[in-house]
Amino acid sequence: MKETARFRSWMNRTIRSFFDQKGYTEVDTPILSPTLIPESTIENFATRFENPFLPSAELYLVPSPEIFMKQLIADGMGSIYQISHCFRNSEQLGHIHNPEFSMLEYYTVGFDEQDSITLTEQLFSSLLPETGCEDLRPPFDRISVQEAMRIHAGVDLEKHQRQASLADEARRLGLSVPDEPESWEETFNRIFLTFVEPNLCKDRPLVLEKYPRQIECLANMEGNYRKRWELYVRGVEVANCYDELRDQDVIERYYIDEYARLVGKRSESGSVIPDTDPSLAAKFASLPPCSGVAIGLDRLQMLLMGKTSLEGVILFPLSGMLTSGNTRN
Repeated sequence: MKETARFRSWMNRTIRSFFDQKGYTEVDTPILSPTLIPESTIENFATRFENPFLPSAELYLVPSPEIFMKQLIADGMGSIYQISHCFRNSEQLGHIHNPEFSMLEYYTVGFDEQDSITLTEQLFSSLLPETGCEDLRPPFDRISVQEAMRIHAGVDLEKHQRQASLADEARRLGLSVPDEPESWEETFNRIFLTFVEPNLCKDRPLVLEKYPRQIECLANMEGNYRKRWELYVRGVEVANCYDELRDQDVIERYYIDEYARLVGKRSESGSVIPDTDPSLAAKFASLPPCSGVAIGLDRLQMLLMGKTSLEGVILFPLSGMLTSGNTRN
């Protein structure tokens, strides 16, 4: 336990020193918000604000600090970073999942997603001297989602831009696809999670880049893909990056369409449907050109310490508290 706490303290100091030396400003934004960016693939925690003199209100634990950090950048804050706690509900409790987790998020003004790969490589290099994890040493390997799908699943995404066509490919691979139409992204995930992700390179950090345009997110598009990447280390996804979208019409349409998907998925299950603020589209559209990266710090620490489970990294994992009455493992 003491080793874990000391390592986290050293890791956070090193991260802060890295960004401070590069002129970034550290920020500290709320973990409670009255609205969230709609994300139909993420379940949220809700609580209520009560006050004898004010109307009560539902508030949400943020799944990332993105909603606040982008507003700061739009207001001229410049390049910023934050180490914060984030929350995602209805996820499995396991060796790489905990509903409350630590995240490092950083936005660099003037960078695109390719520049952020180089910056993240530099960050990793700063963390390696005291860990001896040579298999984490940059440069990172890189592969596009399209190439990974071709190699590991034999699927050419350029030929299967429609859901019905991609569903035929999924069935060819022996996967069950419901007769009732699902989204292109859902069919893609069936193939990706079964054939691609488990077989990604585990010997070196791997950047999986150029995500299909059909996977909705606030990243700029280029042709049939989005300027987005995810970083896998020893087969574990630890980082996500966007070249940040700044087109107000596209952002407004994202808010409308993604909220409709969110409501459609959760209205029958009784899951939390967070309020959203579409007026933020104008705020996000006023961002300067920039790129944002989010890194799961618990997972990164797990990998740097040579461990295989978050239960050896998080001081009070929820799985332990639920089974042992709020005691340490």
